Order: sequence, then structure tokens, then C-alpha cells
Amino acid sequence: MAENSFGSRLSATFAESGQLCVGIDPHPFLLDQWDQPDSAEGLREFGYRVIDAVSGRAGIVKPQVAFFERHGSAGYAALEAVLRRARSAGLVIIADVKRGDVGSTVEAYGQAWLSPGNSLEADAMTISAYQGVGSLRAPVALAEEAGKGLFVLAATSNPESFDTQQAKVERGTHAGMTVAAAIVAGVTEINSAQQTEVASCGVVLGATVSLETYGISLDAMAAKPATPILAPGFGFQGAQFSEIRSRFGAASRNVVVASSRGILGAGVNGIAEMITRTSGELYECLA
Repeated sequence: MAENSFGSRLSATFAESGQLCVGIDPHPFLLDQWDQPDSAEGLREFGYRVIDAVSGRAGIVKPQVAFFERHGSAGYAALEAVLRRARSAGLVIIADVKRGDVGSTVEAYGQAWLSPGNSLEADAMTISAYQGVGSLRAPVALAEEAGKGLFVLAATSNPESFDTQQAKVERGTHAGMTVAAAIVAGVTEINSAQQTEVASCGVVLGATVSLETYGISLDAMAAKPATPILAPGFGFQGAQFSEIRSRFGAASRNVVVASSRGILGAGVNGIAEMITRTSGELYECLA
């Protein structure tokens, strides 16, 4: 992989700005708290203020696309403006879109979010593999060519997902594994040919999930090239920074530590201080 691969940039961001990822989640109640209207204009201003607060204090942002999408084309225009501002600030952008399909359709999703110069361009996107990890060949190839990244949903923290993600695979090379563990194994196999310290294809593992229950091997993800982990759930959802090492072990150094409402709830006047304090706490826990 080239030096401008997503994995290389993510590793550099970790070293320079830490592992905190601040969500841009304009919930209606947060817009109200921030004195912004629940409109495309309010979403744009909310996003701008989050980015301004993150700049110089952390290195990664994760816009939750659903909140923009609910405002239709105007919402997407607001999102495009927020993405431009984040790129101008030099932040790593993970578009939380959770797209997934097969063939030309999933390829088109990848083109939308990973194509350089596109109005929706991000550095990485979240993606679903429940049509099989093999269904992601096209976006994986696009990500590699464009120096972008993917985070494949594996073990999410919502209780509705447990039965599906803990179900056992009955056939193929991953027979006997849980669905979540098989997805992680498939991603690690994709990464095995990469020549960087940190690979460009990662997985989403909820920070409140007991990974042992899913049979997920953290050692495999920590081995070079390390598989990055996007771990939502810190702060408002209950996961504590002090638990990172016990939850993720040797893979902790490759975790993108995502926090949204726990930081955004500090309000427009308190978010900058909250990011500084949160980054410091996280650094102490990972030192």
C-alpha cells in the first residue's frame, strides 16, 4: 500500500492528534440545545461549529448521514458544505452511512462516498457486509485505489442485532464462527496483503459489546497489518475510556474511539473544552 493509504493517514493522525473521533450527530434535541433550527441551515451551522471546535483538539470526525438525509436534497447540500469544511480543516472524515448491497449497487455507494473530488467525498465510510464480505470487492478495490478506508459492521451494540450477529455460520471457511466473527475474519483476510502498519479496511465493534460472546479474536486484529476498529458507544452510551484496554487488549492502539452525544451535549459554548478534556482523559487511558 502507498504512503497515502487510509491506514497510513489514520496511523499518523493517531500519533499527531490522538484516537478520539467526534461525531457530528445533529439530533433535533441537540439542534434545539445549540439554538439552531431543525432545518438544513441549522444542520450546516451545527456541523460547522463542531468542526471548528474539533480543529486543533482532535483529528477525526464522523458525520451521521441519516440526520442530514432526513432533510432531503437540502440536507445533503448542508452535508456537502460540512464535508468541505472538515476537509479544509485537515480532519479525517468517516462518513457514517452504513451502506451495503451487491454488485454494481454497492460499487455505486462506494463511488458516492470515496471518489476523490466528489461532493460527498470522505476518507472512509461505514458499510454493511450482511450480503457477505465477498460482496464488498468493488468498494474494497475502490478504497485501495483512491487511498480511502472502509469500516465494516461486525458487532454493533444495539440489542436487536444480537441474535443475528451471534448466529453461527454453517458453511464455508468460517463455518462454526458467529456471523460477527466471520465478518472480522473476512476483513482481516482482505488486509493480509497490505504492507502498512495499519490496514485500510476496518471493522465496527460497539464499545459496550462483550467481544468474547461473539468469539472475536482481538489478537488477529492487532497483528500487522493491524485492522482498525471503529468503536462507537463511549460517553453517552455508557462505555468508559478506562475500559478500553480491558475490552480491546493489544488492539487498543488501533481503535478509533467514537463519542457523539457525550461531547455534543456540552453545548456550543462548552464543546471545545469538552473535546480538550476528553482527549486528555483518553490519552491517559491509552498511555
